Amino acid sequence: MPEQLTKDEVNSQTDPSVSKQYDSKTSTDEQIKEFFKFIDSKKVGLLNTYRNGVGPVGRSMAIAKRTGPDFLFLANQHSQKFSDLSSNKEVQLTFQDSKTQDWASISGTATTVSNNDPRIKDVWSSGVKAWFGDLGDGVHTGGPEDPRMALIEVKAKYITYWLHEVGTLGFVKEVAGAALTGNVANTGVLRELKEAEIEQARKQG
Repeated sequence: MPEQLTKDEVNSQTDPSVSKQYDSKTSTDEQIKEFFKFIDSKKVGLLNTYRNGVGPVGRSMAIAKRTGPDFLFLANQHSQKFSDLSSNKEVQLTFQDSKTQDWASISGTATTVSNNDPRIKDVWSSGVKAWFGDLGDGVHTGGPEDPRMALIEVKAKYITYWLHEVGTLGFVKEVAGAALTGNVANTGVLRELKEAEIEQARKQG
């Protein structure tokens, strides 16, 4: 149900939609499990790097592997994201479900690993070739030994995510009711995982 906005909340200069939906009741263990469940339902997200003179730059990337709150991506080391990362290791990953509006944002630090990393063979699949192409020279084949093939490893530093608690009809009713009454729509839960919780998530895997 929409929740009434209080004078104290206005004076505290907080975002009422955040304060009303912020989840301080669910255990950290459960929050981590639900974060993993949401991420594992998504195969593709946006990897945002920071480019000098431009700012944030995003592109769609398929997850090669998730290990706890950390991620591996296969990528072409000739792409511009590698030059971005050479000057700024800070990245952001975002995922969203267009049906439920659930979303997650992961801020972290990226390291790049060249073709000699054995994990490339572990996460490579034939579908990857479609994004690299085969030059026909026996070297640049799009296979795991292709010298262009590299890894981007993202270590999470901060995670926030939101999960819906009402269906489509409930969402419409909640928003309409809040707009009519002056209350604040409450459609789901907003959660944060900070440094200590992320270390716990690494142990849970």
